[in-house]
Amino acid sequence: MAKNSKRIFGVVGLGRFGSTVATELQRFGNHVIGIDIAETRVAHHADKLSQAMIVDARDDAALREAGLADCAIGLVAMGSDLEASILTAINLKMIGVPVVWAKATTKTHHRILSKLGVDRIIHPEVEVGQHIAQVLHNPLVRDYVGLGNGYSVVNFRIPEGLEGKTLAELPHTTKFDLRCIGVMRGTEFLGQDGTDFRLESDDLLLLLGQRKDLRNFAASL
Repeated sequence: MAKNSKRIFGVVGLGRFGSTVATELQRFGNHVIGIDIAETRVAHHADKLSQAMIVDARDDAALREAGLADCAIGLVAMGSDLEASILTAINLKMIGVPVVWAKATTKTHHRILSKLGVDRIIHPEVEVGQHIAQVLHNPLVRDYVGLGNGYSVVNFRIPEGLEGKTLAELPHTTKFDLRCIGVMRGTEFLGQDGTDFRLESDDLLLLLGQRKDLRNFAASL
């Protein structure tokens, strides 16, 4: 596939967070430009990304020369250097990157990035911590995805008490205002609300709804 037929992503900062995002985007088949001011980090990613360059992102001309103006999305992945993070976000906006994401480490950092018009601000440590706490809190929760506006999709492991029951016999619709969007048995997708097969112990129940209803449903199990 030609370069211009792919989405182009720019990742500024190739530390642990930035390099993980960049290499995953590359693995998905995207064109990824990774830049960092540290030669060792750039050298480490030279054969892993479409392009890896030593660039000072505080210089908007240098960003243009590196090709960041062609990116559909730019990610400011460094968080510890507040000045560099802010200037990079400003520069990405200035050179015409249509969507800018940025990592923030403090509330003040978040507020500044928000005032600059950054499209999405990420707190990786906080988000991962919340995710882990949710899964640790209830052993039946295998994983979950927040959808915004209070809605999530939660992946529940079927407990022994629900073995042999059909979806129609579960209280997720009558008591908790939840919707079953699917049941996985191994790698097989079996169905959703309205189907009448019987659940087995290793099945995974995918439920959509408000967090409060999902928590109460989990507690009822």
